[in-house]
This record gives sequence, C-alpha cells and structure tokens, in this order.
Amino acid sequence: AGDIDDFFVSFLKGEQTVFESNKKVSRREIQRMRVEIWTAWREAVNENEEFKLAKMDKDTVVSAGKWKLPPELENNAVMNFTLFNKGKKPLTGYPLFLYLHGSGPKEKEYARGLELTKGFNDAPSVYFVPQIPNEGGYYRWWQRAKIYAWERLLRLAMVSGDYNPDKIYIVGISEGAYGTQRLTSYFADYLAGGGAMAGGEPLKNAPAVNCANTAFSLITGSYDAGFYRNTLTGYTAEAFDELAQGKDSMYMHRIELIPGKGHSIDYSTTTPWLSQFTRDPYPKYVSWENFPVDGCYRKGFHNLYVNEPSHVTKDGRTYYEEKIVGDTIILNVDTVAYETIQKDSIWGIDMKFKRNLAPAQHGNITIFLNRSLVNLSRPITVILNGNVVHHGKVPESLASMVNSCAYYGDPRRIYTAQVDVKW
Repeated sequence: AGDIDDFFVSFLKGEQTVFESNKKVSRREIQRMRVEIWTAWREAVNENEEFKLAKMDKDTVVSAGKWKLPPELENNAVMNFTLFNKGKKPLTGYPLFLYLHGSGPKEKEYARGLELTKGFNDAPSVYFVPQIPNEGGYYRWWQRAKIYAWERLLRLAMVSGDYNPDKIYIVGISEGAYGTQRLTSYFADYLAGGGAMAGGEPLKNAPAVNCANTAFSLITGSYDAGFYRNTLTGYTAEAFDELAQGKDSMYMHRIELIPGKGHSIDYSTTTPWLSQFTRDPYPKYVSWENFPVDGCYRKGFHNLYVNEPSHVTKDGRTYYEEKIVGDTIILNVDTVAYETIQKDSIWGIDMKFKRNLAPAQHGNITIFLNRSLVNLSRPITVILNGNVVHHGKVPESLASMVNSCAYYGDPRRIYTAQVDVKW
C-alpha cells in the first residue's frame, strides 16, 4: 500500500510514470483491490492537487472560485469560475456540464452564461461555468493552458464522489462552440456528450471519428455565414451521417441548421437532448485519431495507451481503430495525412479535406483489458494491421490496475490486465 501511495504522489508531481510490480491478482481479490487503489488515488489527488472544487453536499450550492493557470503555459492567466447545482443529487451522482461562453467582453459573456445555464431544463445537474482568463486576437478555449484546466477539472470531478463519471458533458456558444467541438473530439472517452451552439469547425480541427460512443449535438442558424459556420456545420453533418452508417448507431448525433436564424438561436434544446445519454466506459469499438490541440496530445483514449506514437512529424497524427469480437482484439493503426480540397478565398480557412491513411510502420501501445471487454479466463488474440501479434492467456496484475488508475484518473478505468504491443 505504501508503494502505491508513493507512486501516486510521484506521478502527480510528474516524477514517475510507471508502477512496477510482479504481483498477480486473483479474480476474488479484484473488487477489494479496485476500491483500495481508487481510495489511495483519491487521497493523493486531494492532498496534492492545487486546484479545488467545492463539495456538492447540499441541495443548493453556489461556489465561486479561481484557478491560477501555470505561467509557463500562459502568463497572467487566472480562470474565475462558478460551480452550482440544480435539483437533488441522484444516488449515482450529479451529471456535470462544462459551459464555455462566447468571445465578447468576458465579464458580460460570463454573466450571460450564468443566466443561460441556470435556465436550461436539465436538472438534476451541476454546472462548471468558467470565465475565460484573458482576451485578444486568436485567444481560444482549447489552447494549452485551458487544456491543463480541463484535465484538472476531470480529475477533480472523478475523485469528488459528487458526480456520475458516466454523465459528463461539454457545451458552449459561439467561440465556446468552437471550443466545445474540438474538446469533445479530444476528450471524447471521458464524455457522455458534447453540444456546440452557433459554431462550426473545420473537421480537421475536431475529427468526427473520435465521437464513436459519445453523443454530439451541433446547432447553427441557417443564415449564420460568419466564418462559414453554416457551411461547416453542413460538412460536419455529412461526416457524422456517413460514420453512423453501419456502426450500429455508435455515432449518436443531432446536427441541424435552424431555418431562418442567424448567429442568435434557441440555446435551450441542447442540454436536455444530451442528458439522455450515458457514457459506455467499456465500448468494444474504439475510433481514435490522436490529433494535436495547441501542441497537446492525449496519451490514452478508452482502453488504449500510447507508449510511443507512430507519427514522426511534430504535428503528425495516428489513427487507432479497435474492434473486440469475442476474445479477439482487432487493432488497425494508421498514420494520418490531410489533403485540403477546399479553401476559402477570403480568410484562408481550410474548409474541406481528404483524409489519407497509411499503415503505421512502428509504434508501441498498451491495450488495457478487463472482464467487461474480454473473457480473461480464456486465451486472448490480438491482430495488429492484419498480423497476429499475441495469442495466449493474459494475467490480471496489480501493475495494470495501478498504472491505468494513474493514467486515466477514472474509477471506471482501473483495468486489471494489459497486452503491450511494439512493432
């Protein structure tokens, strides 16, 4: 236990990245050890994480706070926020909504956001409503200092005990819609859904393929032609419609151009639609384009964890598609290259793309497993890009449980076993 405690503290400080242990775990030990490991992680986060969230321990809680973001990521960046609940806490925990406001004067947009979110018909729920730290040209919700904040928000929400880890959502309006679309694709494995309102990103910035198992809503006025929002919303609808074909409704989406409306639309329909969806923490189909957001990459996504990326360029991308059929894991890994096939002549916006895949020539990944994904009492087969790279029993181990807990900080993703694949 002491070794695990020390590792978690060291991991949070960025000093140690791998917990090593040869201890195997029997099936009858797993639930007890899962509870003990999660308790140790929760205590390490609560004692060592500088950011804090108020407890949602009453039927009415309104808490204002501020997080000072790391100066090496952004100078003079203090994120003010309000955390508030609506309705009585469910036994499974509150649904949590992160709301991102638009790009007007930040005090005005922040106040407007609080007014809007309090009126949305989605109780019981909790809202984290931040005020963007600074203003200026090309200043965005998805830049690296804000990515740091969202990672901490997810970590704190998971350990708090106040929230349902399978009902976390991101929503936003205008500039917040752009942030929502990118962040939904980036953090899709943590989310039950994302809802962008009056936005429309080029798909290269928010790959739709990542939203298998994650509900996505995008509503835009049909006359909202600023930065081609209506056109790009249409392209996003086409992409999701195509992905949904033959995928057993994995790509749950509602993407609409609202007739006769410009940039101002009815924002009240998004969160009630999203609220009906709950995350599946153990999908047997995973689609992940690991793409950079302001230079930041995810290390893991669902049950996949990257030890060595397959792309070689600074801003390169790798696409992982995993299908689990019985006790066989079929994994295809490709490098991704985008070819612009439509660019606007005014702003220079890349509008439409051809997405080219090529089998990855090298890489190193961990496939985390549990008994919800495969039958670990039987031999497991892993097929990588058409070749069998593993066949045999996979032991359940303490190292898999501790490392996956630290990597994801998610009570649903304390995996008991793993297959490491290097090529």
